[in-house]
Amino acid sequence: MGAYIRTVLMLIVSNCLMTYAWYGHLKSMGGKSWFVTALVSWGIAFFEYMIMVPANRIGATVYTVPQLKIVQEVISLSVFVPFALFYMGCTWKWDYLWAFVCLLGAVYFMFRG
Repeated sequence: MGAYIRTVLMLIVSNCLMTYAWYGHLKSMGGKSWFVTALVSWGIAFFEYMIMVPANRIGATVYTVPQLKIVQEVISLSVFVPFALFYMGCTWKWDYLWAFVCLLGAVYFMFRG
């Protein structure tokens, strides 16, 4: 598997973990103290970092650092919106689509010749 694809797949997995670590506790740990919730979130984040750091190291061999950051942002929004809709029960807003269109503009400018 090429470094481009491996980087993106690893970033998707790490973003799923981090999204849950940052926001999932709002639904799943509402009755727990903030300290317990923080420890659980940090535990999840540890595994996220174990994927994110190598993903960035691999990605830096095929992308520039700014390109890598934009790829990360696109993946982050692509993971967060379904998470917010399906797990957290948020309602759809067209602003999510417009935000994604703006990110596609950022991708264009970051990757153009």
